[in-house]
Amino acid sequence: MQIGEVAARTGLSLRTIRHYEQTGLVTPSARSRGGFRLYTEADVARLTVVRRMKPLGFTLEQMRDLLDVTDRLDSGGVLGAGEREALLERVRGYEQAAVEQIDRLRDQLDRAEDFADTLRDRLTRSVPTGQS
Repeated sequence: MQIGEVAARTGLSLRTIRHYEQTGLVTPSARSRGGFRLYTEADVARLTVVRRMKPLGFTLEQMRDLLDVTDRLDSGGVLGAGEREALLERVRGYEQAAVEQIDRLRDQLDRAEDFADTLRDRLTRSVPTGQS
């Protein structure tokens, strides 16, 4: 599929997808004869992972690392028990970091909602009786 369809499916802009290509994070699997980028379902899945990591504050290097780890786990290649466990431990670390950031974001959202409620209450108290 071409970049426009990938952008529509992932919710990422064309510019962002091209940036991820330039940084080596996610590269198109092929190019058409006309030079258009062509992506596979696996490429879309990788971009979706990146899209989910970005708002949680993960760096490009962390995204690259996690994609590398999952590629190695999913490759079907022979991994020693120790190597497999080390890779899974890295995934656990990212999962823990995501949970911690989600908790921070929930706290921030709670504070923002409290603030909006305070403003709403203030506006309600400021409206003269009989007006809305």
